[in-house]
Amino acid sequence: MQAAVLRHPGPDLRSAMGAAEVSRPEPARGELLIDVEACGVCRTDLQLCSGDLGAHALPVVPGHQIVGRVAAQGEPAGDEPMAPVGTRVGVTWLAGACGDCRFCMTGRENLCLSATFTGWDRDGGYAEYVCADAAFVHPLPERAGATEIAPLLCAGVIGYRSLRVAGLGPGSAPGRLGLFGFGASASIVIQVAKHWGLEVYVCTRSPAEQSVAMELGAVWAGGFDETPPVALDAAITTAPVGRSISNAVRALDRGGIVAVNAIHLDEVPRMDYDDLWWERQIRSVANVTRRDSREFLELATSIPVTTIRVERPLAEAVDALEDLAAGKVDGSVVLTP
Repeated sequence: MQAAVLRHPGPDLRSAMGAAEVSRPEPARGELLIDVEACGVCRTDLQLCSGDLGAHALPVVPGHQIVGRVAAQGEPAGDEPMAPVGTRVGVTWLAGACGDCRFCMTGRENLCLSATFTGWDRDGGYAEYVCADAAFVHPLPERAGATEIAPLLCAGVIGYRSLRVAGLGPGSAPGRLGLFGFGASASIVIQVAKHWGLEVYVCTRSPAEQSVAMELGAVWAGGFDETPPVALDAAITTAPVGRSISNAVRALDRGGIVAVNAIHLDEVPRMDYDDLWWERQIRSVANVTRRDSREFLELATSIPVTTIRVERPLAEAVDALEDLAAGKVDGSVVLTP
């Protein structure tokens, strides 16, 4: 089968990875073989391929926003039913967790010390087929297209968790949310936030992204280093630059929370303690749980959330990552075999 394989992470993406003909995987005990229909391209993929994130397994097939259909089942691993052949399913960043540690036992499997991740610890979706732990796949609706759903499986789910980490949700009081950076995740977050009755203020360097933010319902959109015209109750940073954190903290009202939606930043900036005073908080967002995925996919279907995406063939995986690195991507890129 065809796949894009990462062999030597580094800044030269064309040396780091490339197209290859590899053997089709066979599902092990408790696994499903999935015929990939689409796989979203995430900034985390770029950070893994460029070496910003240390490699866990090499060679490896990147990609963790996978939509496909069950092609075969491995031997069952327990009493839990496995998705039947033909079922449309999704695979996310979290590939597995131990189920027994104190984090797993308290609903925090995203923090499991033995957690594994799709496209980092095991092969992902930049391929025609992928195997996944049956307990970590999610049934998906038939009515939406595969390329429409794919960005929901990381950009959407991690955005949803970021809102919850920031203390926001259907039970929270109406408030003011700031989004610092406006890529694929933020373009989904704003739709959920508006559904929950929040006012949204966006800071992003791209005039085109500012326009899209206003079209999606932002009250205000300005430059990356501009300050929103009102004090914010919460903020989510998605830009992979540290100064987004200090900008967001300075924009908070008393008691506000900044949720940092990034697996890697260039730095954690120095800031004045006065900016953090009055019980302002900074919290990181680490991975997602299966519950996050289930809740968000149900919510996204009911709103419904739409995704901004560009479709490219699997053979152009490196081109897609280069465009993402150069800031040439509006929304999400989705690869199709």
